[in-house]
Amino acid sequence: MDACTKKLGESPYDLHGRKFQDSSFILGSCFFSTIRFLRSTTFGKTKRFIYLWMSPDKVITAFTNLQLIMRKTFMLIGMVLSLSCLAQNTEGYRNPVIPGFHPDPSVCRVGEDFYLVNSSFQYFPGVPLYHSKDLVHWTQIGHCLTRASQLPLHDASAWGGIYAPTIRYNNGTFYMITTNVSDCGNFLVHTTDPRGTWSEPVRLKQGGIDPSLYFEEDRCYMVSNPDKGIWLCEINPKTGEQLSESRRIWNGTGGRHPEAPHIYQKDGWYYLLIAEGGTEYGHKVTIARSRHIEGPYDGNPSNPILTHINMNAQDSPIQGTGHADLVQAADGSWWLVCLAFRPQAGSHHLTGRETYLAPVRWDENAWPVVNGNGTISLQMDVPTLPQQPLAKKPVRTDFKEGRMGHEWVHIRNYHPENYSFVSGKLRLKASSISLNHEKGSPTFMGRRQEHIGFRATTSVALQKAEAQDEAGLTVYMFEPAHYDLFVKQTSEGAQAVVLRYPMGLLTHIEREVALPKAAQVQLRVHGSSDRYRFEYATDGKNFHRLGEIDAKYISTETAGGFTGVMLGMYAVSATASSKAYAEFEYFDYEGE
Repeated sequence: MDACTKKLGESPYDLHGRKFQDSSFILGSCFFSTIRFLRSTTFGKTKRFIYLWMSPDKVITAFTNLQLIMRKTFMLIGMVLSLSCLAQNTEGYRNPVIPGFHPDPSVCRVGEDFYLVNSSFQYFPGVPLYHSKDLVHWTQIGHCLTRASQLPLHDASAWGGIYAPTIRYNNGTFYMITTNVSDCGNFLVHTTDPRGTWSEPVRLKQGGIDPSLYFEEDRCYMVSNPDKGIWLCEINPKTGEQLSESRRIWNGTGGRHPEAPHIYQKDGWYYLLIAEGGTEYGHKVTIARSRHIEGPYDGNPSNPILTHINMNAQDSPIQGTGHADLVQAADGSWWLVCLAFRPQAGSHHLTGRETYLAPVRWDENAWPVVNGNGTISLQMDVPTLPQQPLAKKPVRTDFKEGRMGHEWVHIRNYHPENYSFVSGKLRLKASSISLNHEKGSPTFMGRRQEHIGFRATTSVALQKAEAQDEAGLTVYMFEPAHYDLFVKQTSEGAQAVVLRYPMGLLTHIEREVALPKAAQVQLRVHGSSDRYRFEYATDGKNFHRLGEIDAKYISTETAGGFTGVMLGMYAVSATASSKAYAEFEYFDYEGE
């Protein structure tokens, strides 16, 4: 709504789709996003304000900030009260709301609770599951796919495994629908307790990727993209039976790779939200609508509703915006989650596609408008739901409790016998399956790189090793692209700390340094916008630099893949008969 041209009383909603309270302040044609912004405009600059009192008479008054001190006392009191009310929901927030490799977000609301899922590709457990009360602060509460019977990944590469999931809730049951492109195609699982276990897969006939569900009364519809467009069918979500023929309902606006469909119903319209352009710099979100779920669907004349491909976002630190999902909060406000990435090292990105949040309003023609202008930013100075901040994540993961947090994952289906907790340490049994193998599961536990600048440290001892056995810390993008800092058993029976850069068919040993006998070694990596720096110590205090390397060589743009950097501990043996194992005392991760 343009506040300067919109007729008063024509819409009960402000720019962010929230219902007007008793009063609102308008600067020019925009409602204030933050109290901080109001303060900054009222000191030292002349600005024009409009005071809008949403009483039955709807009084509107214009004035400048220089006239504020001349207003009558009741006006000033009204301003203070107005600002006080506004401040409750104008804290703003930082994007991404879920940093690191968290692509293809999907969200649903149950009462005051929000649940969100992401793609996981070749990692196990699969489909990370998050919970929030305010859409800004998220806590991982588990994974949807925690058993090999749900998620066979033996041959999954960084281009395989689990593609975009959708989460929905209907009549007391949660449903998560997704695609395992390395195995069975489309399937769904369900549960009545999202923090508990999810069902075995329910296989689905309609193909394509990025499936989604829409429930209406006692009917369930599935949408996906099996053949150059968006297709719809009715299914039984408990059995997987397809109850109607698949029907193409929209081809998009002409962009390549129309995908990520979601259907919503609002005010007599069925809205079909999709992504186009491919999950790269040309990504965008478009929308169409129909009076009937089967169509025909007509596109929004203002498509795309979200993209950073245009001039107004070409210099943004956020790129590749797309693959979105809409959700309405209990207060009536609408929001959108989407994926995007943060370029670093020039036009390269390493943290993967992350989860972003933006407010949505509905215009006078009943089309959604994302964040006012169809772009998003790192700092979002917009009204939010009442925020419920979380405790800061601990820097250290120690292993004294004998368990790992939900953030830790394996490459493909892991071998439980290779992982144990002994005397407060994490013991990894060395495997002859290395980090370079495209099949099978190396002995590896990793967590996402969430910050462009960070420091990660671990302490390891390699035991009962034979020549060329190794264990250490890896900066892992996928099989042919990772940087490894590790302790190695030499052919002379000693040990050395080694920095190695495997990149495709090439492997470079940057440096190798002999270690004291039976040393516990601390390994550290610093990440910055354009490089990784590697260090080691044997006393836990005095770290020595081994080398540094340009970050772009393992970036998505250089190496490929759909994932982001994982920081992990691993153990590899030169032979299958080796008895080697590594004991890790802790793992520290700290954003900078």
